[in-house]
Amino acid sequence: MTVISPSSFLVADIGGTNARFAIADADGQGRPTLAAIRELRASEYPTLAAAAGDYLASLGTERPRTGVFAVASPVTSDAIRFTNSPWSFSVRALQTELALEALVLINDFAAVAHAVANLRRDDVRAIGVDTTTLAGDGGDGHYVVLGPGTGLGVGALARRGGVSIVIETEGGHVGFAPGNAYELKLLEALWRDHPRISAERLLSGQGLLNLYRAVCAVDGEPASVDTPEQISRQAAAAPESACGRSVALFCELLGAFAGDAVLMHGAWGGVYLAGGITQKLLPWIERGGFRGRFESKGRFETLMKRVPVLAITHPQPGLLGAAARGLLARPDR
Repeated sequence: MTVISPSSFLVADIGGTNARFAIADADGQGRPTLAAIRELRASEYPTLAAAAGDYLASLGTERPRTGVFAVASPVTSDAIRFTNSPWSFSVRALQTELALEALVLINDFAAVAHAVANLRRDDVRAIGVDTTTLAGDGGDGHYVVLGPGTGLGVGALARRGGVSIVIETEGGHVGFAPGNAYELKLLEALWRDHPRISAERLLSGQGLLNLYRAVCAVDGEPASVDTPEQISRQAAAAPESACGRSVALFCELLGAFAGDAVLMHGAWGGVYLAGGITQKLLPWIERGGFRGRFESKGRFETLMKRVPVLAITHPQPGLLGAAARGLLARPDR
């Protein structure tokens, strides 16, 4: 049974596919800690309140009094509607239903940005150029956090005097920019089914399937698989197949997008890559064209070669970031 102390609070990381919950607190150094972590399939619950209620019931009679939820949605009002999920809710109504004294909502990649300053060396893996300095080491700097999952999340982070300043964005919905003639053909193929092609339309779970179908259409091959999981499995078995070429191109496009995000935000301190797909495709990202497309920015190529990219390997960066955000509200912080 999890012990709920007066300082403990509920944290959640709610995406389009999974709903993750935990009890958060601080250790002796004031760093966020997580306990009683549980991951639920969003499709198995009619509402977020039902999923959260199931989690709280598993804790027993003790309940946290406050909560911080990270959600895959813009957080601009009391009404929250998920971008890649049928769930929607009122923040005030959810707080009442869960019997919480306070409930803070933040964007899911804002949570990842809050987590960045709490990551240790063994929580990250360098893609290309390494760095001896992490965002949490005390210096000032600008960073971008991004990553593909059910959608494509993007957030920005400024560190000033040991304090994290997080900027929530919906950067995954900027328009896709082809980088060569072949990618222009892919864009034209995608236009047949979608009036606007965002980066997320290609750089997400469903995006991998969209990309694969476009590759098949342009290359004159039949599309024989129907899910991102099938594409990944076939790519591993046959790297030269349409699936393999699609996964390799996915990683190249992710690198190009990450490089553009650095330029847009002046994130010379580096990029932190998150998202479930990042973990699954990390070997492809490391050995493929990700880094080349990341650096290939014309007159800024020399500068981009010095910008580190760190893949987050911490198992729960969203929950960790929600916990870090919750600690900021404490009177002693």
